[in-house]
Amino acid sequence: MSYKTILVHVDSSPHCEQRVRAAATLAAQHGAHLIGAAMTGISHYIYEDNNIDFSQMVVAMHVEAMQTRAQAALARFEAIAREVGVDSLEARLLNDDPENAMAIQARYADLVVVSQTDVDDASARLTPGLPAYVMLTGGRPVLVVPYAGVFPALGSRVLLAWDGSMEATRAVQGALPLLERAASVTVAVFNPGEAHGQQPGADIAVFLARHGVKVEVLEQHTRMHLGEALLSLAADHQSDLIVMGGYGHTRLRELLLGGVTETVLRSMTAPVLMAH
Repeated sequence: MSYKTILVHVDSSPHCEQRVRAAATLAAQHGAHLIGAAMTGISHYIYEDNNIDFSQMVVAMHVEAMQTRAQAALARFEAIAREVGVDSLEARLLNDDPENAMAIQARYADLVVVSQTDVDDASARLTPGLPAYVMLTGGRPVLVVPYAGVFPALGSRVLLAWDGSMEATRAVQGALPLLERAASVTVAVFNPGEAHGQQPGADIAVFLARHGVKVEVLEQHTRMHLGEALLSLAADHQSDLIVMGGYGHTRLRELLLGGVTETVLRSMTAPVLMAH
């Protein structure tokens, strides 16, 4: 099993190269088509109004500057992808805001790659909720790359957070191409109850084993916040990928996230694959 189409967010952020390299490496490994999507930042609703003539507006120079910046970022994306060895790639320039554009484009990809929000990065401050928004509304698994660190062996040692939920199930399905290639996969079950059965994690372990995944189950009892406990366990196991369900709901453009999801997105030190 492999990914066929991978979508990566492209912008002028200093963290863009790291996320593009991660996406390009996965695309090369899976023989996938890699799409780099860069947005001007102008909402598509403005362009839908045919009565607006940008050429007659002061904002026209700013729109042109944003398009030029996005095109430069896409040129860098193409250079990195070819350097990594991606055979099939595509650069897309979209006149839209990043959140809406990435959520829509995600529906035509197997995997979406974005960066963790860096509050010190001016580009990220414009769309601080991008990872969560795409995860909650895009309908596809989202790989979030930390803004700090380098991850050349992404997906070799995987920590899978399992609670039997629909979200966790979708995360497992979305991560299968990575899990099948992993050297080791640890299924972590935190504070299991009756819903997990007499042997917590056994059912998902059998499911993964049928896919050829090298898996072990680890039952964890803790009084820590589960998000912090998950990140601590990932550090102890030197995991280079965390797979988990993403929880929350959207109300207009505001995101109300579950505590574990919020904690992991804020404090992650390894790439995280989430699905909702």
